[in-house]
Amino acid sequence: MDDSRADTEQLEVWCAGEEWCPVTTTATLIGKKWHPVIVHRLLENGPSGFNELKEDVDGISSKVLSDSLDDLEEKRLVSREVVNEKPFRVQYSLTDHGASLEPVIHAMRDWGRQYLTAPEDETGTS
Repeated sequence: MDDSRADTEQLEVWCAGEEWCPVTTTATLIGKKWHPVIVHRLLENGPSGFNELKEDVDGISSKVLSDSLDDLEEKRLVSREVVNEKPFRVQYSLTDHGASLEPVIHAMRDWGRQYLTAPEDETGTS
């Protein structure tokens, strides 16, 4: 096992010590539909405001984005910083924990590129 995590703050989990715990916990942290997409966009584009993220995450509603960002912040994967009071503006960025998900997110992306395709339409063409 890689001991490079010795210098990294660990996140407490209820199942620590169980063989299956790391997989389950990681899936729980990023397992909601939009969470890995948000992390991916922040990895690719760096810190972003709410409206920038909404544009970058095509198809997400403002409420779902807000709830997802709150959840990712609570899980210590995303940080929220107020950058301007008037007009009010916040910026979201990945924490060290969030940024450390880069190989996981890229592996998910690469697997999807290799094995997933758009469904065929009714004429039999994709």
